[in-house]
Amino acid sequence: MTDVSAVTVAPPRTFATKIGAFVALTKPRIIELLLVTTVPTMIVAERGMPSGWLVVLTVVGGTLAAGGANTFNMYVDRDIDALMERTKNRPLVTGAVQPRQALVFGFVLEIAAFVLLWVGVNLLSAALAVSATLFYVFVYTLWLKRTSRQNIVIGGAAGAAPVLIGWSAVTNQLAVEPWVLFALIFLWTPPHFWALAIKYAEDYRLADVPMMPVVESVRNTATQMIAYTALVAGVGSAFGLIADLGWIYGLAAAGAGLVFFTHTAMLLKDPSTKRAMKVFGYSITYLTVVFVAMAVDILVVEGF
Repeated sequence: MTDVSAVTVAPPRTFATKIGAFVALTKPRIIELLLVTTVPTMIVAERGMPSGWLVVLTVVGGTLAAGGANTFNMYVDRDIDALMERTKNRPLVTGAVQPRQALVFGFVLEIAAFVLLWVGVNLLSAALAVSATLFYVFVYTLWLKRTSRQNIVIGGAAGAAPVLIGWSAVTNQLAVEPWVLFALIFLWTPPHFWALAIKYAEDYRLADVPMMPVVESVRNTATQMIAYTALVAGVGSAFGLIADLGWIYGLAAAGAGLVFFTHTAMLLKDPSTKRAMKVFGYSITYLTVVFVAMAVDILVVEGF
């Protein structure tokens, strides 16, 4: 006779939990960081505050596009997600969402993003958003992630696309300034992500994903992170001159860049998981400070 008390019964999935599972497919925390870069870029492009509707449409369109890209990423990576501690509770691993449902959901988000950006913003912004998704899915997820130690270096181009989208939403063209911001985020991505990968190196090793801390020692990874962080600090400060920003941005970018470099340099002396996570946490702070500072600089300095 079966002991009923020993049988684990999975909790029923309510409508709310189902919606939550679909939202989780989009990786909302990553999208938050992407949007932090979009609105300040629009403010710099406008040299003031853009139309509220334009900001809303651009942000919503960018959110839908990024959400679709992340959904496709989870669909492709559901096999290795099941092997890693950090990702074992993702919706496609737990069965909260079925693979076919996720695939349809991703296409719906991408189509909605393209239509919204094309109709509400402009065709260039729509094309950039879809191009970023295609790059993230086909170049990073399907090709580089499982085959190259440079996966996140090259794949970081997808995460840098929001600044191009934000700029083109305001001007309907691209100039030097958004490409400098693109380079800033492109260079920022390796030290940001490798810091997290140091903590989860065993996960990536089990899944046979050649992230830098898996194929190189932590010290060697930290050395490369220092080089990238130095470039980030330099490009971040140079943007103030290129975009003709004032002292608020100049001080913020220089100070934040120096602190970011210091945190990364300390990882070389103390190659521990705890120190790596401090680098990871501050990398987010750095990007937030720099982009908020450029918006404040425009709105405050040019507002007078």
